Amino acid sequence: MIATPEPDHDRKTELMAIDQSKSGIKGLVDAGLAKLPRVFVHDHLNLNIKSGPAPDNVKVPVIDFAGVNTDSTRWAMIIDEVRNACMKWGFFQIVNHGIPITTLEEMINGIRRFHEQEPEAKEKLYSRDESKKVTFNTKIDMSQTMAAYWRDTLTCVMAPNPPDTQELPETCRDIMLDYTNNVMNLGTKLFELISEALGLNPNHLKDIGCTEGLYVMGHYSPACPEPELTMGTGIHTDSGFLTVLLQDQIGGLQVLHDNQWTDVTPIPGALIINLGDLLQLISNDKFISVYHRVVARNIGPRISIASFFRTYIQPQNALRMYGPIKELLSENNPPNYKETNVVDYFKFKHLKGVEGTSALAHFKLC
Repeated sequence: MIATPEPDHDRKTELMAIDQSKSGIKGLVDAGLAKLPRVFVHDHLNLNIKSGPAPDNVKVPVIDFAGVNTDSTRWAMIIDEVRNACMKWGFFQIVNHGIPITTLEEMINGIRRFHEQEPEAKEKLYSRDESKKVTFNTKIDMSQTMAAYWRDTLTCVMAPNPPDTQELPETCRDIMLDYTNNVMNLGTKLFELISEALGLNPNHLKDIGCTEGLYVMGHYSPACPEPELTMGTGIHTDSGFLTVLLQDQIGGLQVLHDNQWTDVTPIPGALIINLGDLLQLISNDKFISVYHRVVARNIGPRISIASFFRTYIQPQNALRMYGPIKELLSENNPPNYKETNVVDYFKFKHLKGVEGTSALAHFKLC
């Protein structure tokens, strides 16, 4: 899905103008934007894949976590549900997960407050320097020909070495700390369940570093004047181990399942869990990382917070090698992938581009 520039379309100039304004897409909308800038137009959205509501019996699994910490029978049942979801979907929603709904609502409100404050207050954080722990920008790529995405994003690297508290925006500082602490605790529980679903010791995935890094992105997508021409997020798989997604009630997230785009219907108080490429790699394809996307809407703003458990952001662990877990292998189940470190994996993923590609095939053994 690459946008082919028209002859008179100076893509770089348009991108630089948006980038140098440091006000994001919201700045364009606030200025009275009525027609989508050419750089946001995705030319190949008419794919031969059905889209929209799936049949009634085809829905992203919803798993009730009630009793997960207190009832051994429920624990075993939840492991079975997690195993099934990870094998067949790579996505599931969870309810009764232990994070108060007031915390979820305040996190969404905090991201809204950040993006809707005066432009001057956000400008100081506007950056594409990936070494910074707190940045704000619009999802555009100056170096590739891919169309830009219809969203602004606040990014915070929250673990293992969080930013100084004063580096976090005042508009969402307290809730960012509270929410991400809750997500880290939930992530530990999720990795225990996934470990056992793989037939491993419950601490196995934690012991190999899956819970160490947390990278948080607070997305804000204003109502789009021509939503049929662009995307909130293009077709992609997540690169890390696991993602915890909090979304508002507007929707727009779709998962590719059985060659059909299936809506992930918002459920009040629920969190969406999806597996990343590295979890598929270390599980030797037992569990899957699947394509998903976010369609643009003519209503908004749409607000979502994606919390990625991934380790490439920690220099001390960047060269740790990951391959299919040896306990899962046998003569009848040989490794499907070669080992890689997260630096090499993410470098290759970046070179390939995020849209419509998975880096996993590059690491497959013949």
